Amino acid sequence: MRIGFGYDSHRLVEGRNLIIGGVKIPYGKGLLGHSDADVLCHAITDAIIGALGIGDIGQHFPDTDPQWKDASSVEFLHYILELTTANSFEVGWIDTTVIAEEPKLSPYIELMKQELSRWGIPQGRLNIKAKTNEGMGFVGNGEGIVAYAVCLLKRFPGSLYTEKL
Repeated sequence: MRIGFGYDSHRLVEGRNLIIGGVKIPYGKGLLGHSDADVLCHAITDAIIGALGIGDIGQHFPDTDPQWKDASSVEFLHYILELTTANSFEVGWIDTTVIAEEPKLSPYIELMKQELSRWGIPQGRLNIKAKTNEGMGFVGNGEGIVAYAVCLLKRFPGSLYTEKL
């Protein structure tokens, strides 16, 4: 088994869609980033990359590469999940927390789980929690959104251990 930790944060700005967990959430602002700035997908992707021991999300999807401009972050996640499978690992569990003062995210959590399962996270192996920052810091002031993720990867049952990474 391997464990990875992921973190991401983005600034809220006007004129962008708010995408979290692959779900477009109605709100007057969106997250600023080179891609769609989906903090949840970025944190999960980074946690999986950490568990695989292959660097970080910036190394795989650099913001200096024009091919990732306005890209959907679920595509990043899907690519890393395919790499996970190619290396004889599977997701055992992913636990996440998204911290946003506004908008209220709890009505969208089940939609996020459904969307992320379409891209390769097995149903029933993902937990998403939504919290506020109680008015403190840049999140509490409504300037941005943060996400954390922890991932447990396990080798496929019966696979022969060969270190490809």
